[in-house]
Amino acid sequence: MRKALLAVVLVATWSIAGALPAGAAQPSWSGDYSVKRFAATKTGTSLAASQWEPDFADIYTFETTCTDGECVATVVGGPAPANPTLPQPAQYTWDGTSWVHPYDWEWDCWMGEGNPKVWAPAHSEAYYTPQPDGTLIGSWRTDIASGPCAGSVIMDVAAYPVDLPPVFGSGS
Repeated sequence: MRKALLAVVLVATWSIAGALPAGAAQPSWSGDYSVKRFAATKTGTSLAASQWEPDFADIYTFETTCTDGECVATVVGGPAPANPTLPQPAQYTWDGTSWVHPYDWEWDCWMGEGNPKVWAPAHSEAYYTPQPDGTLIGSWRTDIASGPCAGSVIMDVAAYPVDLPPVFGSGS
C-alpha cells in the first residue's frame, strides 16, 4: 500500500512539475559588476590576436528587464567605450543558458606606434554564463572582415559582482 501511495504521489508531482513553464524563474543580471577581458591570453587568426595587450576591467551597472518571456540585461552605467563605433547601450539577451551580445562595429587595427589605425567592419559575439558563486564567465569572439587585421580574435571574459561598502550616517 505504501509503495502504491508513493507511486501516486510521484506521478502527481511529475505531472504538476511538467505543467509549470520551463524556466519559470526569470534570469537577472542586475547590479554593479567588474567586467574583465583576458586580452593577454587572446587567440585567433587575426594579426590583432598576436599583438600583446594587458588584461583589462571596468565596473558597469547592469539592469535586467523581462517582457513576454524575453530577458535583456542592459548596461546602464559605466565608462564610455574608447571605440566610438560600439553600439550603445550594450544589451545582453538571455538564451536560456547565457547572456549573449551580438553586434556589428568597426575594428580599429593598431599598426604600430606613430601609424594611423586601420578601420574595418567587424562582428562580435560575447556571452556570459552565470556560475553558482554569482560570477559570470564566457568568451568574446570578433571576426574582422578585411584589412591587415582580418581574421578572428577570441578572448575569455568574466564578470564579478561588486560589493559596495555600506553607507554610514543618516540621510537627514
